[in-house]
Amino acid sequence: MNLFSPLSLGDLELPNRLVMAPLTRVRSGIEGVPGPLVVEHYKQRASLGLIVTEGTYPSHAGQGFPGQPGLVTPEQIAGWTNVADAVHSAGGRLVAQVMHAGRVTHEGTNGGREVVAPSAIAIQGETRTYAGKAAYPVPHALTLDELPGVIADFVQASRNAIAAGLDGVEIHSANGYLLHEFLSPASNQRDDIYGGSPQNRARFVVEVVTAVAEAIGAGRVGIRVSPEHNIQDALETDAADLLATYGALADALAPLGLAYLSILHREPAGELVQQLRVRFAGPLLVNSGFGEVTDRDEAMAIIADELADAVVVGRAVIANPDLVSRWLKDLPLNAPDPLTFYGAGAEGYTDYPALAH
Repeated sequence: MNLFSPLSLGDLELPNRLVMAPLTRVRSGIEGVPGPLVVEHYKQRASLGLIVTEGTYPSHAGQGFPGQPGLVTPEQIAGWTNVADAVHSAGGRLVAQVMHAGRVTHEGTNGGREVVAPSAIAIQGETRTYAGKAAYPVPHALTLDELPGVIADFVQASRNAIAAGLDGVEIHSANGYLLHEFLSPASNQRDDIYGGSPQNRARFVVEVVTAVAEAIGAGRVGIRVSPEHNIQDALETDAADLLATYGALADALAPLGLAYLSILHREPAGELVQQLRVRFAGPLLVNSGFGEVTDRDEAMAIIADELADAVVVGRAVIANPDLVSRWLKDLPLNAPDPLTFYGAGAEGYTDYPALAH
């Protein structure tokens, strides 16, 4: 087993163990429709074992960023159909990361919809809206009667992804967005069955994933988490509570037979990640490179040391559409330009050169 060997993830068959991270690139316009530029971007990277799309909203209220794509309207679904067709024509596989931003948004971004969260606690700081920067609002605390509607949005968006021809979905429960907000004791201060104990805080995530798995098949569903990542005020600073919360989540997800668990954490070899792997009892993807860029040696060592089944890579994939070939042959890499990570055009998106063969 090595980084370039095949891998089965549920219903997905991967030719190698390099996975493209879900990378926010916000190039889908005000209507959230993936256009020709997005099609080309993903097609260029089809040699990766699996592509995970950037976070894609399941409802208009769940939109977090200007220019973010959605999986809601017929036009958005048609746009994703074009992406899927292009990636498949180039021999690739891709799943849609379904992401509800929760409180990490603003009415000036999501079309004036109410901003929602587990509890009425605002993030400290500002966000970018279509009208410029604005302070995060105090969100509406979702009521028990409203939660089934949010689950239904995740299910419908996942059905839409499959209808568009994508190979599956990844449920985004990381980085401070809605599902992660339920897990974090800092953002979830509810006193009902969805708050308080670690098991209660994990409950809503389990319900969402279970419903999606029932709708499209567990073998097409993965989930991404980022324990103790501590960004966007979804703080997790108590080690015992952290393990209890994510342990409860892994225990509850294990019987579902999901395609994979993807963990963003700085220590893939650490006790937390490896214990969650055992308790999840399914394929593990690891992403260690949020703070530090994951390089070839680290990625190869993770697989060689059997710390995970696949490695999720971001910045190297942004700058090197042919990263698999470059790493396989240990060839030089293009350097990513952070100034073009977010924007509206081709620069820094589709204009990184592949090596001539």
